[in-house]
Amino acid sequence: LCPPAGSCTMSAAEDAEWLRRVRKQFGNLAGENKEINLEEFKSALQVKESFFAERFFALFDSDGSGTISLEELLKALSLLVHGNQTDKLRFLFQVYDVDGKMNRGVVGVLRCMGVPAVTQRGARSPCAGSGCIDPDELRLVLRWCLRESAIALPEERLADLTLALFEAADKDRSGSITFEELREELEGFPEVMENLTISAASWLKPPPPTERSCRPRYLTRAYWHNHRGKLAFLGVYAGLNLLLFALAALRHAGLGGWLAVARGCGQCLNFNCSFLAVLMLRRCLTWLRATPIAEVLPLDQHVVFHQLVGYVVLVLAALHTGAHVANFSRLARQDGRRALAEYLLSAQPGAGGLGGTASQTGLALQGLLAAMLAFSSPCIRRSGHFEVFYWTHLSYISIWTLLILHGPHFWKWFAVPGCLFALEKVVGLAWRRAGGLRIVEVNLLPSKVTHLVIERPQFFRYKPGDYVYLNIPAIATYEWHPFTISSAPEQQDTLWLHIRSLGQWTNKLYEYFQQPELPSPEPKPLSRSLREKRCRCRVQVGADAAQLLANAGCYIDGPYGTPTRRIFTSEHAVLIGAGIGITPFASILQSIMYRYRRRKQSCPSCHYSWCEDLRDEEMTLRKVDFIWINRDQKHFEWFVSLLTKLEMEQAEQEPGEQFLEMHMYMTSALSKSDMKAIGLQMALDLLAAKDQRDSITGLRTRTQPGRPDWGKVFGKVAEEKKGKVQVFFCGSPALAKVIRAHCEHFGFRFFKENF
Repeated sequence: LCPPAGSCTMSAAEDAEWLRRVRKQFGNLAGENKEINLEEFKSALQVKESFFAERFFALFDSDGSGTISLEELLKALSLLVHGNQTDKLRFLFQVYDVDGKMNRGVVGVLRCMGVPAVTQRGARSPCAGSGCIDPDELRLVLRWCLRESAIALPEERLADLTLALFEAADKDRSGSITFEELREELEGFPEVMENLTISAASWLKPPPPTERSCRPRYLTRAYWHNHRGKLAFLGVYAGLNLLLFALAALRHAGLGGWLAVARGCGQCLNFNCSFLAVLMLRRCLTWLRATPIAEVLPLDQHVVFHQLVGYVVLVLAALHTGAHVANFSRLARQDGRRALAEYLLSAQPGAGGLGGTASQTGLALQGLLAAMLAFSSPCIRRSGHFEVFYWTHLSYISIWTLLILHGPHFWKWFAVPGCLFALEKVVGLAWRRAGGLRIVEVNLLPSKVTHLVIERPQFFRYKPGDYVYLNIPAIATYEWHPFTISSAPEQQDTLWLHIRSLGQWTNKLYEYFQQPELPSPEPKPLSRSLREKRCRCRVQVGADAAQLLANAGCYIDGPYGTPTRRIFTSEHAVLIGAGIGITPFASILQSIMYRYRRRKQSCPSCHYSWCEDLRDEEMTLRKVDFIWINRDQKHFEWFVSLLTKLEMEQAEQEPGEQFLEMHMYMTSALSKSDMKAIGLQMALDLLAAKDQRDSITGLRTRTQPGRPDWGKVFGKVAEEKKGKVQVFFCGSPALAKVIRAHCEHFGFRFFKENF
């Protein structure tokens, strides 16, 4: 919630404006007595956390009346806004010194939770009101910090955190932490002290609005440079359509304006309806990714372009039909003997199409195209009605058949794309009918993630990051859904798929294996390491489970390539996964690990081990930064064992020569810029340095709280100068836009996983 470092002047202006808004809002909330209670206090300052709201309220209520006057509120806030570093640090100390001043509401909340609050002891602490923090107080505050950060740790781990921070801050070993000792300890964390100098009022005020550039990003030089392939493709596509329209319209200009427009649109439809098939030749596009053409053509956007061309086809079809209707209306008025309906509904020799049925086939095509577009919208596909999308999309067979009957020249455009499309379908059908595959194992992971372990076909070859279409007849007979392969190609016997339950089919899959007689994954507090106690449900080998697995045979279609195939030909790759978006990178990271093992060397004399340079003709990587962003703690369990193995492989390298760096972020945790979390983050840092592992995941890599500061992340990447940087992302579209904008600023190439 803090403004960026170095913006003290701007922060002061913002704080002054904020104080004016607080004064106005206080007047609206306060009653006749001009005072506010705790609930009104939380509403005015938008503070939702009960413990810290109680603490702030108690500190602001200087007379202990249970309400805060405007004078008390402004006095406290002015101290935070205009006070020096010592004043702000002393306020933080008072928040942690729970015995010093605790509102009765806090005691009630603690009693309901069953927490042994310090004010509930039979005898008051010797530090009560004397300006020092004892272990019980520190433990209480850390407990609330953990709760508000959605971090679940066992009591013994909480005790370890308390002990680590208390021992570090209690310099004189007196059994309590004084204000001077806390300040001395904080000086060892420059980042915290920097936040103190910005604005302590930002602990309470809402985040500032996002700044927007006055110039649209589409007009920036960086945008045009990073999207030159896509923009060039769109330019050629638009130019070709204009050329086809102009040539056809000019050829029929003497027959009337409406007919010229209809012929121009018809020629464009010949091209676009054939081009729709080209954009869905997945096997051909996968093959093209391994050629130099992939550097020129935006193959990664083929699904987006397919959707765009679909809209263009609908518009052109509407114009084509409208122009013909207008022309028929003109002819009907001139003739006087034939009505417009006769032109539209009756076959007319010489009117075009097979047997003069151009009008009738055209109207049928218009209806099919409108229905296909309507049922292809995201609201249909993602609202549990995938079958509607699937079956209406199969009408492409009828559409292409009618186009051949409707337009005398369409077959010339469609011959090559149609044959390739039919060949791909035949190959896919033959592969599917070759025999079903056995699901070897099923793991039900947190957040309704289904981990399928499927036997690997004998001649199945794929690249890291590829995806397949999966069909499980026990779930839905005709539905095929794309999922990324999360296992490495070097894993010979099985394929892994991690499937998040987000729609009707994926929820059915999860529920199918979550039978009453099988153990269900119960959310539990995590132990010292996720490696020690995994919260996952494995389908046990028993009569019922065996029957489930036997019934759940599956078919796969693929593999198909993705943008991640470029990773091994990059120099410096930044892999960013959000939540289940880690799946393509899990395959890539495992493949890197296998390559490490193949290149592992050992000295026969001293048994010293090292890894040879990974770079070869198929892999030019010099550095990999892996960034995984999760909402909460349990999501890290999906691939924590894999990441642990990767860290162990990395530990065998020389210090300072890390080929792979991992960065973990937990967005639900209070960020380091949030002053309420200072104690917790200090304790986590101290304990991680002591135990050489993170308390949240059990990895050596420290989990960072909050969201990444992409400016700092990419700035550090740029400073390393390991070569040309390419960023690969798999996650939500909203986050993709943010990362894409930063990549444009730094001049990095950006690739996003698309289905």
